[in-house]
Amino acid sequence: MADIAPQVVHLAGEDDVPGFRAAARRLLAQGIAPGRIGWHVAGAAEGDLFATEAPAPEAPTELGAVLKLPAFFVSLCNRTALHADPARFGLLYRLAWRLLREPGLRHDLLDPDRMQAEQMARVVRRDMHKMTAFVRFRPLAAPTDDGWGITHVAWFEPGHHIVEATAPFFARRFAQMPWAILTPERSARWNGQQLAFGPGAQKSDAPPADANERLWLTYYANIFNPARLKLAMMHKEMPRRYWKNLPEAVLIQPLTALSAQRSGQMLEQAATEPAHRRPAASIALRLDQRPEVVEAPGTLAALRQATERCRACPIGQFATQAVHGEGPVNAPLMLVGEQPGDQEDLRGRPFVGPAGQLLDRALAQLGLPRAALYLTNAVKHFKFEPRGQRRIHKTAAQQEAAACLDWLEHEIALVRPGAAVALGSTAARALLGRPVAVASERGQWLQRADGLRVLVTLHPAALLRMDSRDFDAAFAAWLDDLRRAADPQYL
Repeated sequence: MADIAPQVVHLAGEDDVPGFRAAARRLLAQGIAPGRIGWHVAGAAEGDLFATEAPAPEAPTELGAVLKLPAFFVSLCNRTALHADPARFGLLYRLAWRLLREPGLRHDLLDPDRMQAEQMARVVRRDMHKMTAFVRFRPLAAPTDDGWGITHVAWFEPGHHIVEATAPFFARRFAQMPWAILTPERSARWNGQQLAFGPGAQKSDAPPADANERLWLTYYANIFNPARLKLAMMHKEMPRRYWKNLPEAVLIQPLTALSAQRSGQMLEQAATEPAHRRPAASIALRLDQRPEVVEAPGTLAALRQATERCRACPIGQFATQAVHGEGPVNAPLMLVGEQPGDQEDLRGRPFVGPAGQLLDRALAQLGLPRAALYLTNAVKHFKFEPRGQRRIHKTAAQQEAAACLDWLEHEIALVRPGAAVALGSTAARALLGRPVAVASERGQWLQRADGLRVLVTLHPAALLRMDSRDFDAAFAAWLDDLRRAADPQYL
């Protein structure tokens, strides 16, 4: 048999997974054996000088007509193909070739090729997770004038080709902040609406430390608890290779060196009494001191005024203000969330934070104008736990949700919606008067004793907390729930 020259497949970049999958599918259909193929990435070192271009598409062979790879291979391919190992494409093609010809391989978890690919996929997933945890944005002195208006830039050095796969996480997490992430091989930028990718950059392209970073270091040093120090676990969760780009890493060595001494001092000190927080400067208290303005009874405005003064539970005195619902009377649909978040508490409007932006995106895709709906929450005040300068959301207790139930029922009586959508378990329990398992009852029409129909689905914040790999499917299922709620035959 005459020797056949190896064939070369050219890929557009190190993370050109769609290009690899398309080429692999074509070559598998043509019956090209793994040993005859070389994979060349644009910008990488030159390959075999005696290789020829991969053949153009031909009529599929008998095997090619029934290319059916197991489902696990798709996700395995998407992650393994992002590994830095130059041999990854050859490994994945060989594994696909064997899966088509060796049925037993689908169940052989100890096969060397499969074990190697899965190990590489785990390493890539870990690198993606570390990128979501260790990217640190720094503000620019002024927004960029390139049409993107970038205000914050971060420098990161991933171990693998993960920038394009991980950037959507930051677009959702920092949806309102124009940012750019620079790495040696790729860069990503976001302007609040569009995510784009470009070539790599240098560390000197990122802005230097600023005054806010000094505040962060002061905060980090003050929250460091030497009694809880576990060096082995810290090195496992925060590998040293990331330290060079973490501002707080400069404090790790001096803080750990003094940990034993500080632990001893803590043991010797007498117990302290917790300080009582009195929200003397809160807007909630200032609202109590406003001149009385009496709204017409039996209106949403009067209900809003009464809600602002509610102190039936402890949440109200710590929140900035009560967040009443908004929307027209006789709205066809009332959307009920759990409670206002940080942004809603500051602005006094429901669903204006990151979860609200995701809801707006869903409503836009469904063609539902937000102004035609009534949006509100089961709990009217923001419950949070202060951590430094941040306020971390805390789920309201059942007693606190029960204290707000009258406000919600008054809203329903005044708005008289055609139907209601419960976003999350707290809203579902408030509307239906019983515990609701959202996972098993979502997407179904339920009915209250007063005849109001209620459809239960996830709260948008639950989607934001999901793994980025599961987001697209979860968002599509959530859209289906909302589409069912908006169906005119149910309104």
